Amino acid sequence: MLKMEDIRKMKPEELVKKTSELRDEISVMKRRIHMGEVQNTRIVRIKRRELARMLTVLGEYLAKEKA
Repeated sequence: MLKMEDIRKMKPEELVKKTSELRDEISVMKRRIHMGEVQNTRIVRIKRRELARMLTVLGEYLAKEKA
């Protein structure tokens, strides 16, 4: 799991790539949970929080560019 400090050190291009990968990963995990392959549902929650952190930092980058 990435910490906020690590996420803030990433470049915007890197963040965009990571967010798309995380979205794909979350959708696959949800599918596997519904099929009964995965028992630990907390993983999805952790991934979603990580995605939200990345999107927050991306929003901050965009706000700095506009200002």
